[in-house]
Amino acid sequence: MDADAQKKASGEAAAQLVESGMVVGLGTGSTAAWFVKALAARKLDILGVPTSLATANLAQSLGIRLGELGPVKSIDLTVDGADEIGPALALIKGGGAALLREKLVWEASKRCVVIADAEKRVAKLGKFPLPIEVVAFGHETTMLRICDALSECDLGVAPRLRIKDGEPVKTDNGNLIYDAACGRIEDPALLADALKSVTGVVEHGLFLDLADVALVGTADGVVTLEP
Repeated sequence: MDADAQKKASGEAAAQLVESGMVVGLGTGSTAAWFVKALAARKLDILGVPTSLATANLAQSLGIRLGELGPVKSIDLTVDGADEIGPALALIKGGGAALLREKLVWEASKRCVVIADAEKRVAKLGKFPLPIEVVAFGHETTMLRICDALSECDLGVAPRLRIKDGEPVKTDNGNLIYDAACGRIEDPALLADALKSVTGVVEHGLFLDLADVALVGTADGVVTLEP
């Protein structure tokens, strides 16, 4: 199977974990979209909690009933993709600029399942640039403080403002995204704490100790990984 077929297979496998009556967190991205489509095809009586406006639009178009985090206090199962899956199911997420909403939904969930194609598995996190969501006000000075935090973790890299079509990418929350090409993150927990301490940083794309299981599509089928 090629990468897209692997994504589809992992999404379809995750859809089989859902039962009628569940509140289900709906992830964002190309792999999560396969899950949403497979879930809709099962025509279960579920309530979906989307992690982005794009996912909400897709789910609504497929007839999935939606709720919002806040009025919905607890989520039975969240299924979402990842940009990298490292040891112990440590993740980098945020390539789709939905990391804040994704993490809020993940942390409100009883169980979180990550789905991906085989190329997302890595021996060490960091090859995929780490997304960092920041408030737009004074973001250039926030970037300088992010540089200091990265240096404290022996990462001498300067994050770059994410640009698309000549304009800064804005998240669904109206914030901006900086991407830090770390290369290799030796201590993800240390970096996560350092970034969270920076005033102006809203959230980062390190998802640690959140995934309960990973369903990874491979050339031979879907394999299950646990922390």
